[in-house]
Order: sequence, then C-alpha cells, then structure tokens
Amino acid sequence: MKEKLKQFCKSLNIEYVGIAPPGPYLELEKILKQRIGQEHYTGLEEKDLRKRIDPRLTLEDVQSIIVCLFPYFIGHVESSNISKYAYAIDYHLVVKEKLEKIAEFLRQHIKDFHYKSFVDSGPLVDRYLAYLAGLGYFGINNNIITEKYGSYVFIGYILNNYPFEFDKPLEKTCAACRACIEKCPGRAILGNYKIDPRKCASYISQKKEELSEYEKGILIRSNKVFGCDICQDVCPHNHKIEPTNIEEFKESPIYNLDHQELKSFSNKEFKKKYGNRAFSWRGKKIISRNFEVMNDKS
Repeated sequence: MKEKLKQFCKSLNIEYVGIAPPGPYLELEKILKQRIGQEHYTGLEEKDLRKRIDPRLTLEDVQSIIVCLFPYFIGHVESSNISKYAYAIDYHLVVKEKLEKIAEFLRQHIKDFHYKSFVDSGPLVDRYLAYLAGLGYFGINNNIITEKYGSYVFIGYILNNYPFEFDKPLEKTCAACRACIEKCPGRAILGNYKIDPRKCASYISQKKEELSEYEKGILIRSNKVFGCDICQDVCPHNHKIEPTNIEEFKESPIYNLDHQELKSFSNKEFKKKYGNRAFSWRGKKIISRNFEVMNDKS
C-alpha cells in the first residue's frame, strides 16, 4: 500500500512523501520545554504542549502519519518586497487540496480508512514530522533542507489509522557555515539549531501588536513588508536547486505590493483582490504599517 501511495503522490507531482511514526515524541518534548523556559516562542504555536508531541490527542487511533513536501521556489527577484512563499496562490489552498486527493485515494483502497490532514495549522511540529519521515534534515536556521529543492518547501501531513511502514531520519546535517546566523537581520538564529522566533523578521512582519523601535529596525533590515527570505537565500544548500514542479506555484505570481494601492483599498477590496494569497491573512492594516516603517527608515 505504501508503494501505491507514493505512485499516486507522483501523479500529483509530489516527489517527497514519507511516513512518520505516531509518537509520542519524547525527545521533541524536551526541546519544546527548553524553548518555553527560554521564552523562545511567539504565541502562535499550539498552546497545549501535549498536543504538540502526541498525535493521538488529535486522532485517537492514529497509526502513522503521511508527510509530504511541496517545493515553491520559482527564482530570485531582487526587487521583491514580499517573501518567496507568498508569490503564488496561497499554499494552504494548494496543499490542502492535494492532501485531500491523497486521502480520497486511500479511502478507495483501504477499508474504514479515516484521517485528519493539516497544512501549517495543525498542533504538531510539521518540520519535526518531515525529519522523522526521512524527507530532509534540519538546518541551523531550523528549516528542513532537501537535496533537490533546498529549504524552499511547504509541509503537509495526514494523520491516519493505517499502519504504513515508517521511514527513518536522514543521517545528514547542514554545512554549519554560519551564513544564516551572520546575515539574519534580527540575530534570531542562535546557533546549535536554536532560534529566538520573536526576533525573526518574518514573524515581526506579521505581528499584530505595536512594534518596538528594535523590531522596526529588524523589519527595515529585512527589506520586506511581508515575510523574510534572507536565511534561506544565503544558505549554500539552496544554491543551484531546481525550481518547483508544482504548476500552481508558477501561475500568476505577485512579486511586489504597492503602498499607494493598499491605501486606496477598503478592507473588503483588499480581500477581494488578494484573499487567495498567503500574505492576506493579517489584512491590509499590518502590511500598510510595515510600509510606513520602511518609509520612515530615512
């Protein structure tokens, strides 16, 4: 059945698919407790630590977790003022649709198959699942790195009640060149595979609360009004990678937002034009604030 699953995934242009065990993940629990103790969290994470380490609290009879990677790199655009992951249609929509197709395929081939699928919204730590499923290895910046597409990948997963054979983590680590540490505009990457996400420019660009002068400085250094690509762009593992094979991420890209246009839009008009884009989730107010920070940098 696992081979049938992989073949079906290939028909959807999903090259990276693996199986993670259903936990509980006790080693991850130690890491998360340490992060909480050091206040290295943003508040956007699942608040119940137990749900982050034990898939059974999300799907009671889970026996395996299907993990898929979705590359999104379409090239470097030097003048872009938004992150690469937001160029195309909202990845939540694209990935969720493909995960549901996989689940429907399995329902047709496995009696009493049931599941729950997630993309960037579930309680589990998706990068850790990708690591357990043997799909990539951790970079010092905490991104998952793949051989073919580097770290420019989205992660989706399906908790399910079928006992697929588990994959094993890769015996490989990143080059530890420190480029991401040195170039991070907020010095959020601490080394030894630890980060302080509160200093991450991508997080700051999406933060609802009023920004401090320190946070404004980080945003200015990132030179983006939404997201940040610096730690990935300087990573040697992302050099000479292949562009995405997923057509949806190549269609109708947007590389820049215009401040004057945003100011002329009502919230309703903003949602109408950009509601199917990943950067729209915080609304036009936050992005407009970021533009104002950039304009005040002089």
